[in-house]
Amino acid sequence: MTSAPYTAAPATQRNNRLSVAMRVRRYLRSALRMETSATRLEKQVRDYVSGSLELFWKRQTIYAAAALLCGFYYNLQVAVLCYLFIQFTEFCDTWLSLRIVKWQGGSLREARRYRDLLLLSAVQSTTAIVLWAAIVAHMEGISSHFMPLFFLFAAGLFAAVNNHQIPQILLLRLVMYAAVFLYIPISDLLQVMPPIQSFLWLQLFTVVFVLFFVVECSIIFLRLYRRGLDQLDELRLERDRVQAAYEVKSQFVSVVSHELRTPLTSINGALGLLRTGSYDNDPAKARNILEIAHKNSIRLSSLINDLLDLQKIESGQMSYNFDEIDLAAIVEECIGSMETFAQTYGITFDFTQPEEMVTVHADRDRLHQVLDNLMSNAVKFSRRGERVIIRIVSESDRVLVEVEDHGVGIPPDSREKVFGRFTQVDSSDRRSHGGTGLGLNIAQEIMAAHGGTVTYTSKLGEGSTFVIDFPMKD
Repeated sequence: MTSAPYTAAPATQRNNRLSVAMRVRRYLRSALRMETSATRLEKQVRDYVSGSLELFWKRQTIYAAAALLCGFYYNLQVAVLCYLFIQFTEFCDTWLSLRIVKWQGGSLREARRYRDLLLLSAVQSTTAIVLWAAIVAHMEGISSHFMPLFFLFAAGLFAAVNNHQIPQILLLRLVMYAAVFLYIPISDLLQVMPPIQSFLWLQLFTVVFVLFFVVECSIIFLRLYRRGLDQLDELRLERDRVQAAYEVKSQFVSVVSHELRTPLTSINGALGLLRTGSYDNDPAKARNILEIAHKNSIRLSSLINDLLDLQKIESGQMSYNFDEIDLAAIVEECIGSMETFAQTYGITFDFTQPEEMVTVHADRDRLHQVLDNLMSNAVKFSRRGERVIIRIVSESDRVLVEVEDHGVGIPPDSREKVFGRFTQVDSSDRRSHGGTGLGLNIAQEIMAAHGGTVTYTSKLGEGSTFVIDFPMKD
């Protein structure tokens, strides 16, 4: 059974059979992993920036209120300096956020660069907040530190609720807030060294409890956000699966309709000429027309058999009758059945019998189908007058059958096309050889059922060597 030019299964074969849906899913997952890091990080950056801009005036209100309280109850000069420092960090953060909003998206490298810039901006703004809290606590002396501790708690809770889009920034803010949060009560304890009954110890224990609450809130919001990202990735994967399935269906319809139409047109034309009686007095021409119709009917039968085999493989209903087979004998049978076909291309076969008999456990008809496919492809893509070399090579407990041609070769990075379904290396309308793009794909499924593989090596312009290998029978 012949097939499309060099269409086969993936380069590294699996012994287990995989359905088209599983292959599509595996391929999409691989592609998605390469894209997700960039797409996902870009979404995280944009979500963070969007939330930051929406909360701009809320932050301004909080900073202004804190500055007024600090200036009225503590020190006006300190309040003004701290407020100006915070406004400087707000300016930097807003400028960067507006720049990201205008960003058109791009590579993972750009997304990481913007994330790192946001991280640097977060360091500045967090430093301004913790510095203000530490200064106020220092001015208060040894006391309950209600105001600075409450504002640090509010800042930590604000970060937990609004900065979970980028875990690095959330972690940075929580660590810096927690450090100053603990430093304030611990500093008082170190100065006074009070007994355990002192309210200073109660203040420390309360701070630890509050920190635990803030961390738990951060984990909850972070988990919810990441779950949303995972669901979005799954939806994107499902969309790509549907798109890939639609493309496969379109390829199937295009290829099959083309391959059916060509021989049917020829058969209908030949039968139409014979029906009119135009060649009743010329038996030689009539016989020639019948021969053309016969060849095209064989081509149609081959196409239908490929489609039926594909359907059996997909449904897991491909049947095999395994037996001990003399490999050299079946290779000779295939060469004999291909000789007439090869002569039309001016190609000869070169096969040397192995010194010892090589026996394999295989299905004779299915193995014949695989070898026919390899040999027909080698013939079709060899230059006229060349030889197709066939070798049987024994390697420890495995045996290889190599089919080498000296034809056009296969371009580099063509394995997906070579090993795909309904795909061809030359998919243009002007390609010199037709085919459905199923033959070698079916061949690899057959070899997988035999515990073997189908691989190839090729050099463009010099030829290709396709190899099947499977266990040797003792």
